[in-house]
Amino acid sequence: MRPFAYQRAGEAGSAVAEMAHPGAAFLAGGTNIVDLMKLGVTTPDLLVDVTGLPLRDIEELPDGGIRVGALTANSDLAADPMVRTRFPAVALALLSGASAQLRNRATLGGNLLQRTRCRYFTDVTKACNKRQRGSGCDARDGEHRDLAILGASPQCVATNPSDLAVALVLVDARVELLTPDGPAQMSVHEFFRLPGERPERDTNLPPGALITAVVLPASPIARLSTYRKVRDRSSFAFAAGSVAAALDVRDGIVRDVRLAYGAVAHRPWRAYAAERMLRGATATVDSFERAADEELAAARPLRDNAYKVPLIRNLTVGVLRGMTEASW
Repeated sequence: MRPFAYQRAGEAGSAVAEMAHPGAAFLAGGTNIVDLMKLGVTTPDLLVDVTGLPLRDIEELPDGGIRVGALTANSDLAADPMVRTRFPAVALALLSGASAQLRNRATLGGNLLQRTRCRYFTDVTKACNKRQRGSGCDARDGEHRDLAILGASPQCVATNPSDLAVALVLVDARVELLTPDGPAQMSVHEFFRLPGERPERDTNLPPGALITAVVLPASPIARLSTYRKVRDRSSFAFAAGSVAAALDVRDGIVRDVRLAYGAVAHRPWRAYAAERMLRGATATVDSFERAADEELAAARPLRDNAYKVPLIRNLTVGVLRGMTEASW
């Protein structure tokens, strides 16, 4: 690990100001950035420690939504009674990630900023456009079993590793920021981006901005949500594929639905095409299958990850069928 400077931030404004230094990076739980520093993937000249900032509150909003401070530990967020009741998919997604020890350390803001686990990104001896723009993408012809089938580009086929982000996209969460120009916010869907010609950029976070909170807006359908993850082992493993879903069925008709997929793209994938097909349709396996096929028609799998198409299809159908039966 190369030498770096360290600065503990006393307040949010000074933390953002420190980011004006070239090569500066924020440090919170450190469960991702420290590993990347050890591997030589990330080489900041200055770490700005924000762990002392007052950004750990879980606050009920007047309309029934919840504002969560960016330094809230994943374990605390998953255990919060309001989150478990009003946003069960968020709690389930958090409990699906990493291990209990890491969830105690990892933060909400850090979770949104974690980098891909593509082995070509984390191995500095391999070509990776995300790590070094213009160097190439060894993953396309190499080991890509766990990589993207949707929204990829010739430049990058990496996937976003976050379980939580999939659930946040599902419930239309918003990210609150402090930028060098003042407070700002954007939807979680807008926060993440596809690789295009700039695969080195994971998000649309403005330069030097600090995530201060995430808002979970009040939503009746969010109470009817769940999250299911498929992985190679039962714990401490990233997803091969995941589905977050919220479903409102009345008299056998889908009145409203939300769907989001994980481990299939450079960002959490909101399944808008499937949602449009399902609203107003009968809540049957046939409808669920056709909606999943509509969404996955855009899939462009590589040599070894075509299995993800039927995996996500079957997950979608299984989750929606289970939710429909539970509502009867």
